[in-house]
Amino acid sequence: MKVLSIQPTPNPNAYKFFLDRTLTSRPREIASADRAGDDPLATALFAIDGVKTLFFMDDFVTVTWEDAADWRAVTERVRATLEQHEPPRAVAHGLPEGGTAEVDDQELMERIQAVLDDRVRPALAGDGGGLEVVGLEAKVLRIRYQGACGSCPSSIAGTLMAIQNMLQSEVDEELQVISA
Repeated sequence: MKVLSIQPTPNPNAYKFFLDRTLTSRPREIASADRAGDDPLATALFAIDGVKTLFFMDDFVTVTWEDAADWRAVTERVRATLEQHEPPRAVAHGLPEGGTAEVDDQELMERIQAVLDDRVRPALAGDGGGLEVVGLEAKVLRIRYQGACGSCPSSIAGTLMAIQNMLQSEVDEELQVISA
């Protein structure tokens, strides 16, 4: 497997590593080494001192590191680990951790998902992250940021408000969006 490019993200503690292979057909975040399971690539990446979280999507992996970590060392070791690894076959993973989202209005949820899929998720992926819907209850949408967005200061305030404004404008003016 070859690393084609390494790009910074808006999160100062995360980089996107673009690869010459598709890693997964569904976004997947692994929040810690003990959650890597039997994934040899995730296990190898978590063995790098300072790696905090991993986010796999299509042909890239976003690596977030601890505040105290030496980002240059982490970046070089991640690149070497990715390039030494057997090219994986694209893996389809099941539902996000915790199963399905709690939804009390399926029709509204479908309209929300359409906007998120069309306008929000591609923008977040461009910054090395993603978004998981945790639930929808009484017009309150609970979301969880993934990848670089998960620990980025701007995602909690500005991006959350932008998503809420977009959904209020395009789906339902009573919607509220909160971070889970």
